[in-house]
Amino acid sequence: MKTLVILSSILGDRSNSKQLANHLIAGVKEANPATTVKVRDIGAQPIPYFDGNTAGALFTPADARSVEQQRIVELSDTLVAELMEADRIVFAVPVYNFNLPAQFKSYLDYLARAGVTFRYTPEGVPEGLVKGKQVFVLTARGGKAEGTPSDTMTPYLRQMLGFLGMNDVTFIAAEGMAMGEVAALEGVTLAKQRIDALLRQTAQANLAA
Repeated sequence: MKTLVILSSILGDRSNSKQLANHLIAGVKEANPATTVKVRDIGAQPIPYFDGNTAGALFTPADARSVEQQRIVELSDTLVAELMEADRIVFAVPVYNFNLPAQFKSYLDYLARAGVTFRYTPEGVPEGLVKGKQVFVLTARGGKAEGTPSDTMTPYLRQMLGFLGMNDVTFIAAEGMAMGEVAALEGVTLAKQRIDALLRQTAQANLAA
């Protein structure tokens, strides 16, 4: 089983969302040492901002692209290929100012390509083409907002990932990261416990299959 991990925090090893991702990766490897894990850290190496030049490159026919446009399309192709090849996808996404980091939004913009990762049916209904993926979204936020109207990121990501065809999505949040050492430790501990429980459920389901 191939696992793709996308890290998006700007805090490097101090990142709580990365800590959750590392915990999940360790659990996955323990359960199946033969599994392959690919990690892309877009916090450390951000995806270029999605601007007019980027959109122009993606909509220009291949034989008419400039060298710069070809470079842009090749990056998008690489990101899409990573996604398509993975069986399990882990998005580690911190909450910045009530929503996802700018670098993760750019990543999603490079993925969303008509005819590649989604299409519209003759009836005009959108259909996601990134299908059959097991997706985990690991989030960390300074306060506590899970399940409340203040959590504006989860609904957006659920809609966006679903639009691309990823409907088997589990969200796990570490909350209270800025509410003191005790609250932060509790938030991370609870999130790790949820990850462990989920991995056990997945292993049991695989055995039953």
